[in-house]
Order: sequence, then structure tokens, then C-alpha cells
Amino acid sequence: MKKYIVGILVTLLATAVAVAQVDRSKLPSSGPAPEIKIGEAESFTLPNGLKVFVVKNTKLPRVSFTLVLERDPILEGEKAGLSTFIGEMMLGGTKTRTKDQLDQEIDFIGANISASSTSVSATSLKKHQGKVLDLMADVLFNPIFPQAELDKLKKQSLTGLATTKDDPQAISSRLSRAVVFGKNHPYGETETEKTIKNITLEDVKAYYQTYFKPNIAYLAIVGDMDKAEAQKLVTQYFGKWKKGVVPTFTYPMPVRAAKQAVALVDRSSSVQSVIDVTQPVKMKIGDPDYISSRLLNQILGGGSASRLFMNLREDKGFTYGAYSSIDADKLVGTISASASVRTEVTDSAVYEFIYEIKNLVEKGVTQEELDKAKAELAGSFGRSLEQPGTVANFALNTARYNLPKDYYATYLQKLNSYTVADINATAKRLIEPDKFVITTVGNGAEIKEKLAQFGEVVEYDNMGEPAKKLEAEADMTAEKVLQNYLNAIGGATQVEAIKTAKISMDANVMGTALTISFVYDSQNGRYGQKLSIAGNVMQKTTLSGGKGSVSMQGKVQEMNPEQLAEAQLNSYLFPEAVYKANGYTATLDGLKDVDGKPAYKVVIATASGAKLINYYAQDSGLKIKYENPASGDTFYSDYQTQNGVLIPMAWTIKSPQIPIPLEAKVTSLQLNVPVTDEDIK
Repeated sequence: MKKYIVGILVTLLATAVAVAQVDRSKLPSSGPAPEIKIGEAESFTLPNGLKVFVVKNTKLPRVSFTLVLERDPILEGEKAGLSTFIGEMMLGGTKTRTKDQLDQEIDFIGANISASSTSVSATSLKKHQGKVLDLMADVLFNPIFPQAELDKLKKQSLTGLATTKDDPQAISSRLSRAVVFGKNHPYGETETEKTIKNITLEDVKAYYQTYFKPNIAYLAIVGDMDKAEAQKLVTQYFGKWKKGVVPTFTYPMPVRAAKQAVALVDRSSSVQSVIDVTQPVKMKIGDPDYISSRLLNQILGGGSASRLFMNLREDKGFTYGAYSSIDADKLVGTISASASVRTEVTDSAVYEFIYEIKNLVEKGVTQEELDKAKAELAGSFGRSLEQPGTVANFALNTARYNLPKDYYATYLQKLNSYTVADINATAKRLIEPDKFVITTVGNGAEIKEKLAQFGEVVEYDNMGEPAKKLEAEADMTAEKVLQNYLNAIGGATQVEAIKTAKISMDANVMGTALTISFVYDSQNGRYGQKLSIAGNVMQKTTLSGGKGSVSMQGKVQEMNPEQLAEAQLNSYLFPEAVYKANGYTATLDGLKDVDGKPAYKVVIATASGAKLINYYAQDSGLKIKYENPASGDTFYSDYQTQNGVLIPMAWTIKSPQIPIPLEAKVTSLQLNVPVTDEDIK
């Protein structure tokens, strides 16, 4: 017994000594990366050229079929946006099933079928695989492309485009693609109202007939199925698919900027700036620098522990998050670093972006950063293997990019083999710190001059086109713009004769009817506004007796002095007639492009600092846009004469609280009618 106890004590002592020698301030060194045992996909090719990959997985009683077309990117030009319609059009009905019948049969077996311009996929329970393949084949081979479906999709696309024209992130994306790739490149072109309207049913059919060919297609099957069963099914449902000649395209490699430059979209209602520091890069999966570029990006801006995130968010507090990416694409990708920051720190944020990129290239990474990046990417890779579709994607990538058969099986070994010197060499090969374009969407009046320190500032519009160079009259002032507006709508005398007004407008948002009512009593400083949905009052604003309140679904909140000052700016039917008398200042901020129409931008401010911005058409003098950072933008059109004064009868309201633009029409307008306290409330 004593000998046994002594043995235990010796063991414990040895363990204690070993533990004492461990440096707990450092992570334990990792062992060699293992070769991953990835279930290999079995493959075969049909006589028509369709390449098939089968990944057997018996964990769940489901099966999925993913068909991918390997075509070159297409420059759609005057038909830009065409490819976005193809998938939905294919699901719009077949020669044997209407759209409703197709949807019902898919739902009945709990399946899912989707399509795009380069793919068709289907998923179902194993026991329904015959049925779902029948439906998938029907969609693939027998689409009828209804005109009504195209009309609906075009209408939806135009509505979505109207929304993105005022969305800072969407504007930034268009701008970055335009300046990096150019408008004459498939990745740089942008769909517009004109190009969408240009698309015809014949265009959709021509696309389908040209590109849906088996000889450029790959089919990945994942589920409880072996190669023999797959061959039988694929031959049955896809064997008669006829091959054809598919056009190919080549495009010049986008050239990096000769020197650092700034591309700016002036969005004066922005309280944040969307920044993207970007340049093109030629990089595809399997390239010598591909895996090392993943590690490099992880260190620069791949997550919450990256240099950009720690600098711009944790240290400086400029943003909620700053990230980077190095794209891999068969044609061309981008190196990008981006964030949304407060307007007042825009230039400081750009400086930090450039500093971190230059520092990375010039001074390199540390061993600690590299070890952490390896661990993060290895963990992400391991988690991806939990999804059966991952193995199918690996098989498709191996074929599409001509990768070695063991590329993914040895991925972790390759990842773990990179040294600090390797990553630093990759940074120098891929990144040119002095050839980035800094794209920014924000308040130009606040940030343009500050951004000039980083290079020539070139302005663009919200569709990524160079901003029109507009020349205002040399002697034009804010006061003249306001006077021209009053003259254009009927003259100051006619305007002053209108003391009260009651206006009701109807609108529709995604099938929901809205009513917006306004009551103006400018003479007595009273104002009321009400928003109703299906007869229920959702929001009210009331100004009376020098006080203001906002009611949201019955909850009333009194306005503070700053809110009240801003609300009072909006409480006049014709505020231009009283700005000066009420002590408001008006500042002319140049001639701007408002959806293709030159307009004078006038900034109205109170002594307390509350501001609003109006735009007045250069040709007609009429007010065509109102801008407010909090409530959004309102566009005015369809001016009609009422009591001798021109009043806009159509408003397009774009608000952060509304998912799509609100098209409101005046249905009732009463001028110089009695206004009671009840009307205001």
C-alpha cells in the first residue's frame, strides 16, 4: 500500500513540474495538419456532354440535384438585367403545367425547385426523387415563358431599382463595380429603367435556347444514391437533352488606377459615409496565391479580430465593423476594404484604411496573426464539411477549375504549410497600395474637400455614371431660387392668399392601402399630419400653441426643442414664403442632377441648427425634391393649378422606414377652409 501511495506521489510531482514549465501566456503549438478524409464524388459523362458527380450520403433520407451551366459572363448592354429574369421565367409554367399547378405539385411532396440564368436545382425526400426529377426536367425542357410573368417581373424590377437608387449600400456597390471594371465589362454594367424596359419575351427565349445546353452543364447529386442508380436516373431524365454550340466571350483585364483616386457620390441626406477602398485582382480558385490570399485577407479584414476591425471599430470607434475581401473569380475579382462610418470621421477612416493596407504590404504580418488566421480558416473549413453539399461543390470546383484530385483532401495541409514570409510575399504580389480607388457615398458638402488629400475627387451619380457638369448662373443666389419658385407656382400674392389647407393622399405599399392626411393652418402656427392603414391611425404629428407631439400607435411623445424646430420647418404648405420672416437662413449649394434634371440645391436652417434641403428645377423653378436625413426624400410631380397656385398632386416618398418607394396621389384638396382643433388633432 505504501509503495502504491509513493508511486502516486511521484507521478503527481512529475506532473506538477511539467505543468510549471508550461508557458500559459502562449497558445500550445499545433501538430501537423491531417489529410481530410473527404468522400470522393463518383462521376460520369452522358453522350450529350452532361458531366455528373454523385456524392452518396445516407445520413438523411433526402436527395438533391444541382445543375450548373459553365458559360462566360455576358455583357448585356441595352438589355442589362435580362439574366435576372431567366430563372423566374422558367418557373412561370411549362407545356404541361401552369405556374400554379407546378407550385402545387412541388409543395405537395415537400420539395423545392429553383432556377437562375445559370442553374436549376431540386431537393426532395428520397422516396419522391422520381417525381421531383420529373418536375425539374419539365422546368428545364418545357418552359413556356408567359408574357404576363415577364410583365410582372419587369414591374417588380423597376420598383426594386427605384429603391436601390437611394440605398447607400446599393449605390456604393454600383459605383465600385463601375470604377473598377468599367461600364463596358459584364461586372461593371448596371441595369436601368431603360434597359429593363428594353427586354422582350424574344430576348428571354433566345437566352434560354442559346445557353441551356448539356455540353456546358454539370449536375451534382447528393443523397442516398450510388453511381449505378444515378446513371439510370440521369439517362432517363436528361439523356435526350441535345447538345449545341454555345458562344464564348473574352474581355480585357481591367487595369488598376495609375494612382490613388477618389470616386464620390454626393448623397446629402446621408449621416454616414459608405467607403470602399478597392482595386481589381486576377485570382481564381487553385491559383498559387489563392490559399495564401485567404490567410492574408483574414489578417487584414476577415473578421472581428482583424486589423481593420480592431483599428476602425475597437480603437477609433468610427464604425460598427470594417472588413476586407479578396475575391476569387474565373474572370477577374477585386481586393476591397469597406465600412460605413460617421460623416465627420470619413477622411480619418479613409486614412486608417490606407495605413493598414500599406502597413500590411510594407511591414508584413506576425507569426501570431498567421497562427490565428490558420486556426480560424481551418475551423471554417471543418464546419463546412458538415454540409453534404460541400463535397458536391468540391467536386464541381475540381472539374470547373481543373484542380488536382486531392486539392480539398490536402487543403488543411497546404493551409498549414504557409510561413510568414509566404504571406508577406503574397501581399506584395497581389496588392498595390498606391493604386486603389476610394469610393465614397455620403454628404458631399461635408466630405468632398477633406477627401481631396487622398487623390483627385471625381463625382458620380447614383447609377455609377460620371456626374453631369452643371453650370449655375453666376449671379444665382438662394434668395433668387426661392423667389423664382414662388413666381413659378403663381406669385407671392396668390400664395399668401392661401391661409389653410386640408390634403388627403392615397398610396399602396406591397398591397397595403395607406392614407396620408395633412392639415395646414399657417396663419395660427398649427399643423397636423396623420398616417392611416386600412382605416387604423398608425402615426400622427401635431403642432399647436408652440408645442408639438408625435403619436405612434397610440403612444404620445412630446417633441424636444430641436425636434419642434425641425417640425415647424415642415408645417407650412408654402414655407418658401415665410423662411425669411421666421428667421430661417437659406444657402445655395450649387446645381445638382436630380434624376436627370438640373436643380438648385438650397439648404434651409433654423437658428437651432435644424435643417432641410430643397431642390428646385433650373428650367421651371418648381420644387422637385425635399430631403431630410431622418425622414428620407420626397419627390414632387404632376403640378396642377388650384386656386391660382400650382400644387404637386403626386409625391414619391422614399423613407428608411418604408421598404419600397411610396407613390402617393392627392385625392382630396381643400384650400382656405375652416380648421378646428379637432382637425389638427
